[in-house]
Amino acid sequence: MIVALAVLAITDLVVGVSNDAVNFLNSAIGSKAISFRTIMIVASVGIAFGAISSSGMMEVARKGIFNPEQFVFSEIMIIFMAVMITDILLLDFFNTLGMPTSTTVSIVFELLGAAVAISLVKIFNLGGGFQELSQFINTEKATQIILGILLSVVVAFSVGALVQFISRILISFKFQEKPKWVGAVFGGFAITAIIYFILVKGLKSAAILSGSATEWIAQHQELFLVGNFVVWTLISWLVTALFKVSIYKIIIVLGTFALAMAFAGNDLVNFIGVPLAALESFNSWSVSGELAENFTMEGLTSAVRTPTYLLLASGVIMVVTLWFSSKAKAVVKTSVDLSRQDEGDERFSPNFLSRQIVKYSIRASENLAGIVPVSISKKIDAQFEKPYVYVPKSKAQDLPAFDLVRASVNLMVASVLISVATSMKLPLSTTYVTFMVAMGTSLADRAWGPESAVYRVAGVLNVIGGWFFTALSAFVAAAIIAYIIHLGGFAAIVVLLLLAFLLIGKNYISHNKKVKETKLEEKLQKAESNSIIGVMEESSANISMAIRRANKIYTQTIDGLAKHDVDRLKKSKRGIQKLNNEVEGLRDNIFYFIKNLDDSSVGTSNFYITVLSYLQDMTQSLEYISKASFKHVNNNHKKLRFNQIKDLKETDGFIEQFFGDIEVLFGQKEFPGLTQLITDNQNLFEKVGQKIQKQVERTRSDESSPKNTALYFSLLLETKDLLVATMNLLEIYNEYAEE
Repeated sequence: MIVALAVLAITDLVVGVSNDAVNFLNSAIGSKAISFRTIMIVASVGIAFGAISSSGMMEVARKGIFNPEQFVFSEIMIIFMAVMITDILLLDFFNTLGMPTSTTVSIVFELLGAAVAISLVKIFNLGGGFQELSQFINTEKATQIILGILLSVVVAFSVGALVQFISRILISFKFQEKPKWVGAVFGGFAITAIIYFILVKGLKSAAILSGSATEWIAQHQELFLVGNFVVWTLISWLVTALFKVSIYKIIIVLGTFALAMAFAGNDLVNFIGVPLAALESFNSWSVSGELAENFTMEGLTSAVRTPTYLLLASGVIMVVTLWFSSKAKAVVKTSVDLSRQDEGDERFSPNFLSRQIVKYSIRASENLAGIVPVSISKKIDAQFEKPYVYVPKSKAQDLPAFDLVRASVNLMVASVLISVATSMKLPLSTTYVTFMVAMGTSLADRAWGPESAVYRVAGVLNVIGGWFFTALSAFVAAAIIAYIIHLGGFAAIVVLLLLAFLLIGKNYISHNKKVKETKLEEKLQKAESNSIIGVMEESSANISMAIRRANKIYTQTIDGLAKHDVDRLKKSKRGIQKLNNEVEGLRDNIFYFIKNLDDSSVGTSNFYITVLSYLQDMTQSLEYISKASFKHVNNNHKKLRFNQIKDLKETDGFIEQFFGDIEVLFGQKEFPGLTQLITDNQNLFEKVGQKIQKQVERTRSDESSPKNTALYFSLLLETKDLLVATMNLLEIYNEYAEE
């Protein structure tokens, strides 16, 4: 079990860092203040420094989640094993989803769940009742953690929004044009907050400062903060005036280092604390000479210092994970996407609650606007004005998600809140604080506009819901696993470990496969040209790709219907949904496309809009064909008759040929061949009409299934609509090509 716990500790470090990386990478990556490589180096140094300077105290054993003296060695080991198995599975699950959660909350509720399960076993074996559970469990601590979740969410979001609003009014989006003293004062505030954070939170257990210095700071906090503010304000002014270095970039680098160091220094115990507590328990028991069932764990109530080599090894694992974990990047991406300044592809779908929140927030904003004088309102709006600059899509990925001011505020506010909470011994979660500060600053910065608010709010609600799910699932899963180990003993441990690593391996393989597919998958590209010829050439690649995918989806649907294969139909349904979303994305970009046009090329917009309209007609017809076929098979209706399948296969054959010719023509941009292609395929409408007439005759003579008949007619009629939209697309291209 000790060996297994050591392996689980390494695994937990990997999955834990993958999730908590969002805490310190979000602002630096989102603002692109410095290169990604530099960000990773700064974060790595912070992690290494934090891990080495960590005290390594057995916090999880001393916090009083359960009372160790009430358990014997064999029971403690079951609790610890259940906790670690649950933790790696739970954190890996969240990492795979790309959702940030709290490693502190997960470990606490896993300890609570496993301890409750074993406590109840002991109580019932001795003939006791539920009322005796308080002897084993400290319910007050769990209550504090739950209140900490709520406190983290509300306080961090509110303070982040308020500070960002004030900062933006004073600095605006044109912060580069402000006098140097403005940036110097802001730098003084921000760096003072981060330095205080490093001393209070990051190095609270390290022997960097002498005891007298630490005591003096604790007794003269106000003087210490004011002195720091003055010093750092002067340094900030000198740096910007003499060396022409942006003070905001310095704040971001320092803040990233501070949060990375604090994460490693204080959250390290979440990953290796339980295995180290198990090792200490084993050492105590092995020298006692008693049976595992008789040796009580009173020694666990005292503090145990972790060997430095273990801290160093842990730091190395964390740094390596940070550099190579694709799941860490996925978790960071979720946070950055929800807080980005500009609109774009939204990951989360709106729900009832997000719609209601946005609806009533708009009403509240309108009512508040009626109270604020118009002159003040105009001045405030002026500070939030952002000049529109069109950037080609090829360079869009290089743009920051938000500016340096917001990134600096994120780090400053998170540092202050975590420092204050630590000094007041409040159970705030680092993950919750950093995430909710980022969401609050996004709201205050008007990043959640009418176009994106309902999606962003839905995303935040999903993440917050996941946090509460963490607590509940951690408690229940750890309790169940602890009980299984209690019943099955060694065999149960082996099976659970194999199952855990199989699940993690499966998730790893599927995640890597998804990442590779995402990199390789083809997507329709937004037009960037401002001339009719340029748009025709750019759109031709889109049409070639769309036709190829439409051809595949149509064939896949007919095959799935012929074979009554619901999986194949489900796949075609997903394929057309994705294509439909991409076409809608192109339509959503029309505003920016028209904005980019020269005055002499405005007529180009008519062509582009018409092309997108016909593409959407095609995808809608395919969507109906796919959904109707899936519904028929999924509801276990009768299979189509042989003659119906034969006719559909023939229809698929000539459509496949037609679409294949279109794909080649548009892929090679051979627009002069359009006229011949249109002429050669005019008879396709007649062919579909003949199939419809044949079914009419069959229905009058020997057809016995109303469902089959309705489906067959629907498929052919929608196929006809699909051909009409395709022909219209070819004709509009042919018309402009001849001009």
